[in-house]
Amino acid sequence: MSTEPAPNSTDSAGRVMRIARGRRALRLGIGTALCLATSFGLGWPIPMVAPVLGVFLLATISRPLPLKAALAIVLMVMLTTGSGLLLVPLLRHYKFSGVLLVALGLFLAFRYGLRGGNNLVSTFLAAGLTMIAAAGTADFWLAVTVIVALARGLLLAALALTLMHWLFPDPPAVKAPPAARPMPDSEAGWIALRATLVVLPAFLLALSDPAAYMPIIMKSVSLGRQSCTTARGAARELLGSTLFGGLLAILFWCALSLFVHLWMFFLWMALFALLVARKLYAANPTSPPGFWLNSLVTLIILLGQSVEDSAAGKDVYTAFVVRMGLFVAVTLYACLMLELLDYHRRASPHSP
Repeated sequence: MSTEPAPNSTDSAGRVMRIARGRRALRLGIGTALCLATSFGLGWPIPMVAPVLGVFLLATISRPLPLKAALAIVLMVMLTTGSGLLLVPLLRHYKFSGVLLVALGLFLAFRYGLRGGNNLVSTFLAAGLTMIAAAGTADFWLAVTVIVALARGLLLAALALTLMHWLFPDPPAVKAPPAARPMPDSEAGWIALRATLVVLPAFLLALSDPAAYMPIIMKSVSLGRQSCTTARGAARELLGSTLFGGLLAILFWCALSLFVHLWMFFLWMALFALLVARKLYAANPTSPPGFWLNSLVTLIILLGQSVEDSAAGKDVYTAFVVRMGLFVAVTLYACLMLELLDYHRRASPHSP
């Protein structure tokens, strides 16, 4: 009779999960860097859109997308976000009515995700609606450029997702995570209203100069998305992730300045994204997932704008300080809005 101990199924399952978490981190880190290097290397307009969409796609979808599904999502996003062009005449001639319709569209987009819909589609709808409507008030072709940037960035992100799953597949024993349970109507409506009020001021600011404030819209949509997934300590996490993302952007810029090259851009992005992904997929995370995702998105937006400012011959450091100040101001507003609304809800005698 053999005296060898039986294999411990718990240890085996734990080892498989560690391997799975490591491969997810590799997919997010290298896939984000690939999107970044490709969009900047090819000189695409609004190049930071592709890596930002890549972060959302790689962190949200745990399985590779078939080609038909990827093309269907791209087509759907183009059609739905392109509908933002219909709001341009209203925003030009009847601004109040146009802003109300944008607010309604944001509310419905966030509520769709909270009620069991695809959170990725919800995020794309919110970003596309605000970015395209704001861009169209300045120039029709700028709005078309935003639509093309969103579609191209989403297609690149889908290809990166498929490639990363081919290079770093999950172990066969790992099952797909269960879908998030839809919220009750009252809860979903309240949180969607909260997210809408977080995004709306940045959209109003962008109406004055869409080309300059496009990154602010992207940042506010990221904050609105994070506010939908964060409950307690939401304000502190929003501000902390913004400041941490700014710190990462400073460190990244200093490292990139040592040797400026597209390959180094790719390698540094992979390293920084892997460090964030390691925290995101840790067995015992020190912060909620939204904190690390928002930090990475903030890093990409700030860094991408700094690279474009440098290529255009602008003062990178002054522009960074101004942009970071706007990011902090938008985040502080979001924190204040969350605290006020939550306080009002707790104080209401009819609150659940």
